[in-house]
Amino acid sequence: MAIEPRISPMRTRVGERLLLSAGGTSGNEALTTVTGTLLVVLLAVIGLTLLRLRTLMWVHLFVGLLLIGPVTLKLASTGYRFVRYYTHNAAYRMKGPPPAILRSLAPLVVLSTVIVFASGVALLFTGPSERGTLQPIHKISFIAWTALTGLHVLGHLPEIPGVLRREYARAGIESPPTPGRSGRTFALAGALVGGVVIALLLIPEFSSWMHWNSVLHGHGDH
Repeated sequence: MAIEPRISPMRTRVGERLLLSAGGTSGNEALTTVTGTLLVVLLAVIGLTLLRLRTLMWVHLFVGLLLIGPVTLKLASTGYRFVRYYTHNAAYRMKGPPPAILRSLAPLVVLSTVIVFASGVALLFTGPSERGTLQPIHKISFIAWTALTGLHVLGHLPEIPGVLRREYARAGIESPPTPGRSGRTFALAGALVGGVVIALLLIPEFSSWMHWNSVLHGHGDH
């Protein structure tokens, strides 16, 4: 007779904490919200670099590449909800879809995201010599992405504080955090580390843009 392995309650609880899907729809919402909040902060940093691009060009390039990790995680978490809802998962069907206006914005957000990062990476590799073609695409898509992301954040603004409180509440102070928090923390940390690694690996590609920036502004000073 086969003997079934016994799984201790402690191991089960650890597995639930580490599993991204352990929190169900609430866990997915928490991951999406926390990742989105981080993106807003990083997007604000990018906005500040545009005000002083002459001296902060390297920050603009580095943070822009770093964003690839969190953006990928955000697209994955929202895409997961989309797939689960439209494949008729009971929990996600019960939670319901996002508001209609946010659903209509979603394809534009995804499209502008792909264009702004694809054009930015292409500009990094091709250098300033190709900016005549790619830079307008990058600028316009960045403006569109910022505007659409802003509308997306505003649409979710009322629920963000509550989700963040539940995610990071101390035990016994408020309702217990949603299961799977450790898994979500590891996912977010992994996305950040992945973005940093990409940025560090591509630092050598910064040189042509740093040189072009110094020459451009150096000529402007005379």
